[in-house]
Amino acid sequence: MDAGLRAAEIHPSSIVADGARIGRGVRIGPWCSIGPDVVIEDGVQLIANVIIDGTTRIGQGVVCYPFTTVGMAPQDLKYRGEPTRCVIGAGTVIRENVTIHRGTATGSGLTQVGDNCLIMANSHVAHDCTLGNGVIIVNNVVMGGHVTIGDHARIMGSAALHQFVRIGRAALVGGVCGVEADVIPYGSVLGNRARLVGLHWIWLKRNGVQSDEMHRLRRAFRALYPRSMDDESTAFSLRLAAVRAEYGGDAKVDEILAFIEAPSRRGLVRVAGGGAGLIESDGV
Repeated sequence: MDAGLRAAEIHPSSIVADGARIGRGVRIGPWCSIGPDVVIEDGVQLIANVIIDGTTRIGQGVVCYPFTTVGMAPQDLKYRGEPTRCVIGAGTVIRENVTIHRGTATGSGLTQVGDNCLIMANSHVAHDCTLGNGVIIVNNVVMGGHVTIGDHARIMGSAALHQFVRIGRAALVGGVCGVEADVIPYGSVLGNRARLVGLHWIWLKRNGVQSDEMHRLRRAFRALYPRSMDDESTAFSLRLAAVRAEYGGDAKVDEILAFIEAPSRRGLVRVAGGGAGLIESDGV
């Protein structure tokens, strides 16, 4: 606990149930409702009209804007009121009208949002979803249950993520995409039904990846997803083995290969236009 923080400020119109634990420096604005099993850590701001329910923990410094709901019961017909959880990581910002539901007993039992995320207005984080650290969810994004999103991924406006989809670390999902299958780490997908169009080069450059590593990543990506239809006729398992043999030991390539080989309920997202639609510019 930060000794410099003042006692919590709670607007008289708000309801904080007996049993809720409120940290120091918390500011609860007007017309909020806090359930009995909620823990709100130091420095949290609930601006107004925020509802937090269930067995929910809100991390230090989280800001919730008006008309957000966190930890409410999942939209799952199998749910029977089991004691499941919701956790929001430190420093995350949750904008207006966002809904985040707690987990289910038939799932992991936990919906979790990592540290320093930004979830923009009107988005929905469903039951049993897991968001890593530094994830940005743009306005009107919706996700089914059990979605997993890796650290620093970017999900652009009005995208829809099918249940059980995995989005790899630092991947980019374009606006108004329907994502029905897994997106590899650093992958970039576009389209009405999302198709892999390249890697997320802008994020890689902005986060200190050097030119030689960028070129190595590009060659590995091209080997996995060739432009030539003749090359693409090679079985994917053989291309995977070839990339491991030539580029194995590169941390980011290894991360992509591990993601591809991990168990999946949805499989991998398809490549745009059989490879012809790949976008590999951005100065690489």
